[in-house]
Amino acid sequence: MASRLQIKGDDSVLLRVTHSNLKSFNTDVRFSLQMSVEAVKEKLWKKCGTSVNSMQLELYDDCKNKLCDLSDDSTPLGFYSPLDGFRIHVIDLDPSSVTSGGWLEDTSLVEKYSISEDEYNKRSGTFRKFKEKMASQNPSAFRNKMSDDYMEDLCANIKVGDRCEVEPGEKRGVVKYVGRAEALGPGFWIGVQYDEPLGKHDGMVKGTRYFQCPQLCGAMVRPDKVKVGDYPERDPFEEDEL
Repeated sequence: MASRLQIKGDDSVLLRVTHSNLKSFNTDVRFSLQMSVEAVKEKLWKKCGTSVNSMQLELYDDCKNKLCDLSDDSTPLGFYSPLDGFRIHVIDLDPSSVTSGGWLEDTSLVEKYSISEDEYNKRSGTFRKFKEKMASQNPSAFRNKMSDDYMEDLCANIKVGDRCEVEPGEKRGVVKYVGRAEALGPGFWIGVQYDEPLGKHDGMVKGTRYFQCPQLCGAMVRPDKVKVGDYPERDPFEEDEL
């Protein structure tokens, strides 16, 4: 009878990942079945911020039944026979972890500096005063020259669900929104969910929700910065392989 440790070299599995502290963290990640549990933790650390030493992993099937704890760091993931659609739940055991307290998801917990309009108008050297001065000197330069259809033609081959790469930085992800975003400016915008937490938000911009994604994985960019095509998720461990 074949051993459970006999794993084909090109085998991989697509698992849903959730987190004990990050309620909005719910993403699909592809893992090699040859990866050790420790390597799985290393990959998840780069995605959710929980340190490897503070991470406890649980494996669930696609019916939400807990199958086991991934407790042996040296054991290959394939030993536990996960299938596409199964779920790994990350439990952060560190009470002082960066993921605790909810501040990574709830921006209302972050203390913000505020100033009244009257106080701001009394200040000199502000951007508003500079803009008013420049506008008075050259009014035509400050007229809105962008149309509502700005870059619409570049969206013709971009659709929600497409894998993409965004410049600068060759950041990869999936297209989540195509259309106008008045809060950001005239013309068309592309909403992207990055594979890594390289964005600025969770799909909500200036009080308007354009799409839903994990915190710090969302970005709104112009269509000319987006290339769609065969851009699979990068494995950060590939660079370490010889």
